[in-house]
Amino acid sequence: GGLSDAIVIMGVVAINAVIGYLTENEAERAIESLKSLVHPLAQVVRDDAAMEIELLEVVPGDLLVLRPGIYVAADSRLLEATQLSVDESVLTGESMPVAKDALAIKPENTPLADRVNMVFMGTLITGGQGIALVVATGKYTEMGQLQILIGEATAPDTPMERQLSLMGNQLVGISGAVCGLVFVIGLLRGQGFLEMFKISISLAVAAVPEGLPAVATTTLALGIKNMGKQHVLIRRLGAVETLGAVQTMCFDKTGTVTENRMSVRQIYAGMQRVRITEGQFRSETGPIDLSSCDEVLQLMQVSALCNETEIREDGEELILEGSSTETALIRMAIHAGVDVARLRKQYPLLKTNYRSESRLFMGTLHRAENHQILVALKGSPLEVLEMCDRHIKGNEELPLTEEDRNRIETENEQMAGEALRVLGFARFIGPDDESGEPEKGLTWLGLVGMADPIRDGVKELIPRFHQAGIATIMITGDQAATAYAVGKELNLSNEDPLEILDSSHLANIDSDALRALSQRIDVFARVSPASKLQIVQALQKSGRIVAMTGDGINDGPALKAADIGVALGSTGTDIAREVADVVLENDNLETMILAVGHGRTIYSNIRKALHFLLSTNFSEIMVMFFAGALGLGYPLTAMQLLWINLLSDIFPGLALALEPPEPDVLKRPPRDPEEPIVRKSDFKRITFEASIISASALGAYTYGISRYGMGARANSLAFQSLTLGQLLHAVSCRSETHSIFSQEKLPPNRYLNLALSGSLLLQLLTMLIPGLRNLLGVGAISALDGVVIGASSLLPLFVNEATKTTAQGVQQ
Repeated sequence: GGLSDAIVIMGVVAINAVIGYLTENEAERAIESLKSLVHPLAQVVRDDAAMEIELLEVVPGDLLVLRPGIYVAADSRLLEATQLSVDESVLTGESMPVAKDALAIKPENTPLADRVNMVFMGTLITGGQGIALVVATGKYTEMGQLQILIGEATAPDTPMERQLSLMGNQLVGISGAVCGLVFVIGLLRGQGFLEMFKISISLAVAAVPEGLPAVATTTLALGIKNMGKQHVLIRRLGAVETLGAVQTMCFDKTGTVTENRMSVRQIYAGMQRVRITEGQFRSETGPIDLSSCDEVLQLMQVSALCNETEIREDGEELILEGSSTETALIRMAIHAGVDVARLRKQYPLLKTNYRSESRLFMGTLHRAENHQILVALKGSPLEVLEMCDRHIKGNEELPLTEEDRNRIETENEQMAGEALRVLGFARFIGPDDESGEPEKGLTWLGLVGMADPIRDGVKELIPRFHQAGIATIMITGDQAATAYAVGKELNLSNEDPLEILDSSHLANIDSDALRALSQRIDVFARVSPASKLQIVQALQKSGRIVAMTGDGINDGPALKAADIGVALGSTGTDIAREVADVVLENDNLETMILAVGHGRTIYSNIRKALHFLLSTNFSEIMVMFFAGALGLGYPLTAMQLLWINLLSDIFPGLALALEPPEPDVLKRPPRDPEEPIVRKSDFKRITFEASIISASALGAYTYGISRYGMGARANSLAFQSLTLGQLLHAVSCRSETHSIFSQEKLPPNRYLNLALSGSLLLQLLTMLIPGLRNLLGVGAISALDGVVIGASSLLPLFVNEATKTTAQGVQQ
């Protein structure tokens, strides 16, 4: 017959469900909107005719036509390849385009990155051309295997989910024991079976904090909303809290830490080094004027001529289409003031000699004035240098001495040691004798060193992670030298020696050994997608809460398995976004540290709310238990208990969960994930506070019995005293150390002020509205009763605040 009780309880359940559903659904819709709406086509040869079909229609046996700028439609074996290069970074993490050929590979189990006679679904053709036979589509492709790995990987429970689950089980045990004890005591005192059964159930209601799901869900939902304003999409409620527990941050390099876009960093021309920083050309003595630096300009002109990048205009913007290396050279030349279109018209292209395995340089022949030709070369610095006998200094050509060669070779080694991709440049101007490209007598122009640049702000971000006690690890498919240089530049090891591991043979390492290694390594190089998953799982097995950032398909399994998977929104792939817990809409990694601080604040605030909920609910148990044990009857009805829980649990609990962040939140180490959300010392303090609240309420109840006898009026005194005492206790739960007597005041929490004002008003209405009075069984209250209620409500606040410092000292 408890229709009112049932309606109210189900209302709370419905509110929690709706909040969780609407918030997560909104995040999912935002992520769905990031998906590409473009349906690319594939060019195939069928029945000796070339045709374009949708990717889904490609089948094994089709012949794919490969040209620069297209995405490979399926895993295919190359039949023909002319200077073919493919960007496989989305699959392997390798930032440099891979040169391909159609020759057979004999060794079995060749690593994915070394299968040069294959092209894989989802990779991008950056140069050359070719024909390939489709051998695998769908789930049988390398990308399909990654999706299978993603499907097999399971997302772990969040630390808070594990802690609340454990605490929930403990509360069930405690409340069950207390209910059973009260039931037995009542029977022994001669109370009826049905009456004691109802009272026991009401105690069970009091023992479990009904407001906890609402507090946790709503707080996390508001966290999602706040992070959304900073362009951080959170897909799961629990992910907000897990961010605050992160102990290790794993970064994918290509496309995440770096821009996945080659950029010229250094030039060595005229026997002097020129660095390009923040858009400026600088020598060792300072900025240089390129208009008076003839040797640098001539190098840039040759880099623009010996180049297959196509340039087209889109309004005022120039669109460059070509390999990342060649587009980087064109960007450098344009930035230096070279009119590339005019230069190419002045020197029309006659012939291109491509790079090959036996010839590690590319050459182009151009028509020059007075029936002459211009030969432009770029490629392996040592091979190009071998063909030269002169070099440019100022505006004149000088003989290339042995000392000059040694200086150039030393400079080449220094650039390579800084993990730059180094190209040598040379030219030849002479009569057109139709003999083609000369092999000797060229003029050396200089070296160009380029790299995939680190994203803006990432360098400054890493020390902030270290300050927050979070270890940083880089996981990349790049070569060890490149990975080491980037790791060193980012200071991933936090001033300690940088530890790097080439992970080519990671599959052969014992899982226990990998677990131990994972805690010491700062950079994992040459990592396959499956190995990324191994590394993340090894870190988790060592007891760490792991976040993984990535943008590519190859990052998918690791993103899903990590405690927090973080994907890039604008440059990341659909698969990465779909499996990640967090999506950075604007690809700004700096927002990650803000998200971590936000997560820590939320966890701390939920602890405060939980402290409040447990101490107030325990006080209800104590009031009911001790009143019954002392033969004073039972001062609260089931409906009054439910009213107290709804009034004091939800609104003040929510307000406590919205406390402003503490100033040092990002200077503390991450919490121990194994530490319970409520520690033993917390339980001692909670029990003490609950005892003070319940003793004060029992005092008011005893006064009521002595004046009115057992009944509604005495019950009303206990009900009002306990409810108001619990509401005021929210003020005490704002901090474990600060009290209302402290000289330094806490920042204001307007939400708590509103919650307490609204709750106090609702409690006042229980005495003024007849229908509500009848529902709750509230009796008449006199002026003296009001004084007793006020005193018994304020006394616990003063006692608990006065003993806070002492109690904190004992805990420490």
